[in-house]
Amino acid sequence: MVVTAATLVAEAKSRVENLTPEQVADEVASGAVLVDLREEDERQRLGAIAGSIAAPRGMLEFWADPASPYHRPEFDPSARIILMCASGGRSALATDTLQAMGYVRVAHLDGGLKAWVASGRPVQV
Repeated sequence: MVVTAATLVAEAKSRVENLTPEQVADEVASGAVLVDLREEDERQRLGAIAGSIAAPRGMLEFWADPASPYHRPEFDPSARIILMCASGGRSALATDTLQAMGYVRVAHLDGGLKAWVASGRPVQV
C-alpha cells in the first residue's frame, strides 16, 4: 500500500496539538519557543514571525536531540515549543517526530504562516 504525503500529514495532525494563530501569539507572549521550519529563502521572501527561531526541517532531529553533536540549546525537551512552516504540513510531521523523541510540550501552528497572515498578524520582512 502506498501512503501519500497528505495522508501522513493528516495522521500526524490527529496525534499532535494543533494551535490557531491566536493561541500561538498568546503562548509566544508567555514564553513559548516558536521554531520556523521553513528554508531561509522562504523566510526572506515571505517574512517571518517576530522572535521565531530558524531551524530548517532537514536539521530538526539533529538540533533537537540532546545526545547529538549538533544539538542546539534552544531545543529543550522540557520547554514549550511550537513549530511552524508555510501551511502546516511540515510542522505537523515535525511535531509528531519531536513527540517520538520525547518532547511532551510541543505543538504546531495549524495552517502555518498562511494562517498567521490571514488572521491579520504581522510578519517581519
